[in-house]
Amino acid sequence: MKIRPDMGIRLPDGTRLSARAWMPDGAESEPVPAILEYLPYRKSDGTAARDHGMHLYFAKAGYACLRVDRRGCGDSEGLFDDEYSEEELRDGVDVISWIAAQPWCSGNVGIQGISWGGFNGLQIAARAPEPLKAVISIGTTVDRYHDDIHYKGGIQLSENIGWAATVSSWFSMPPDPKLVGHNRWRDMWIERLEKAPFLASTWMRHADRDDYWRHGSICEDFEALKAPVLVLGGMHDGYRNAMAAMVEGLEGPVKGIAGPWSHKYPNISTIGPSIDYLGEALRWWDHWLKGIDTGAADDAAYRAYVMDSVRPDPSLDFRPGRWVALPAGPEGCTIQETLEFGDGVLGQAEVFSAMIETDLACGQNSGEFFPFGFGPGELPDDQTHDDALSLCFDSPPLTVGQDMLGAPRVDVKVAADKPRAQMIVRLCDLRPDGTSTLITMGLLNLRHRDGFEAHIDLKPGEIYDISVTLDQTAYHLPEGHRLRVAIASSYWPYCWPEGQNAALTVSGGAITLPWLDVNKAEECAFDPPVAMETRAYEQLKPGTERKEWREDSETGRTVLEIFGDHGQQKDLENGLITDSTVSETWSIAPDDPASAAVEIIWTRSLGRDDWEVSSKVTTRMRGAPDHFVIEQRLEAFEGDVQVVDRMMTDRVPR
Repeated sequence: MKIRPDMGIRLPDGTRLSARAWMPDGAESEPVPAILEYLPYRKSDGTAARDHGMHLYFAKAGYACLRVDRRGCGDSEGLFDDEYSEEELRDGVDVISWIAAQPWCSGNVGIQGISWGGFNGLQIAARAPEPLKAVISIGTTVDRYHDDIHYKGGIQLSENIGWAATVSSWFSMPPDPKLVGHNRWRDMWIERLEKAPFLASTWMRHADRDDYWRHGSICEDFEALKAPVLVLGGMHDGYRNAMAAMVEGLEGPVKGIAGPWSHKYPNISTIGPSIDYLGEALRWWDHWLKGIDTGAADDAAYRAYVMDSVRPDPSLDFRPGRWVALPAGPEGCTIQETLEFGDGVLGQAEVFSAMIETDLACGQNSGEFFPFGFGPGELPDDQTHDDALSLCFDSPPLTVGQDMLGAPRVDVKVAADKPRAQMIVRLCDLRPDGTSTLITMGLLNLRHRDGFEAHIDLKPGEIYDISVTLDQTAYHLPEGHRLRVAIASSYWPYCWPEGQNAALTVSGGAITLPWLDVNKAEECAFDPPVAMETRAYEQLKPGTERKEWREDSETGRTVLEIFGDHGQQKDLENGLITDSTVSETWSIAPDDPASAAVEIIWTRSLGRDDWEVSSKVTTRMRGAPDHFVIEQRLEAFEGDVQVVDRMMTDRVPR
């Protein structure tokens, strides 16, 4: 086995990308298939710990594995422009062609990845490069606008600005001087910092589903994706819908696995039970890249972990439940039941009219968009607090336990008293112990009621027929539990509120529930994770996290403070020392949605021996009735000397 920390890949325009490669012995004389993971997250320090054991496992099974830094990131030349840009995807196709042409490669290439790597792997596959024979995509999406970290249902998620802050910090570090050269690293670094894009501005200036978001959204043309796809994701992740969407939308070979996981590879999830992802992946690679009949093509189309009802726990690390295998996606394996709304009840149709006013305290128990394992309290808490600030419709107790599997849909007749309004719909499990557990939810900017391509103001007082599809779920409702539909007109700080409070009046509606057809499901199981060889680190400083709600006694604002110190580590292979911290302060005046504001400060450092660099990225966003103001300050230091101090600002209409 040979491990090369810096294999150069020369692109057609002359740019050199850097790859870490795990090469099986004898590959030069007996070529092997290759597995690519293509990311911006810095292979030499950012994902090094995760990469090592996984790619080593595949390499030992006879694959050349390459973990490639995207252009302008980590140890690769060039400049970063945007996520999933035309340049990024074109480079990805060129990388695959380069790999396939190497003497150690058999010509067959697979691509895998989670999150960014899951996204771009699918998008590259949709360009159908000939050597690409198989894909594994995890924590991913088919729709960059409606089902990503930026917008949901046309409402701007708070993660939009949070992600812009995080990415700017990630990409503020230089390449490793030992790999790119002691006479080059600094010039490369300064150029990156001076030309880094103002991502928050870019993303906020595309508030509708325009060509910017259609680019890279594979749902625009499912037929373009020919390579076999294994798609996995977690029901405690923000990305819950791609598995069903791809099983139901792709024409080529596709298998979906929906587990209980957080935003992690399924073998290292912070929420169990984890599975032997490496074994499942190897079955996929062996079948499609080596032509070995592993049975992977005969697996059930959709395998889902039906989660048991549990008492709400924001720090949950294990979810009891059971695996089921389905011959098709959820739509083909469920029985739909419609429960109509009555006056505060489900399943009892009656004439009523009920109003809910905006309460900016609704949403405090929402949890994070994508739990990642950074600290405690990432998952939704007991929904009772938020339920009390919402318009609720409750069902009678279930007389028999049932499994919900799929995407519930809520249809309502609703009027708003303002031209701009939001509707947040949660489906909860009312447990006999008095707690309310979030099952799934959906968001809709009512200005997008007729589609996401354009926003059209409401006519105050006019009744509209509105439909909201909630996120996919796989959830067991026991006998004696009740269902609750909770409707609110804001959900801070999960998403940004409108510039004015709006009252919603609901005068009818129903929820359609997808119950698993037991005649179309079989029990199944996965092996537990196998042990991976770990990369050696020395922990120089422990990490710490905290999350706290408080009221500012001077301003009266409600404040959420989040702090994470990720500790300091030394990589014993390459000697790099890394550490980072993040602080987030979200605040709002209880009676003024336009006052919503956030400040996010990331610090990051990288060093070795007597060399050290660091950065501080301060990102602020505040609202006004008709616009947002965003600011980002990027500071970088070589030792104690500041080398860059760059300020970016924008004012974006709502």
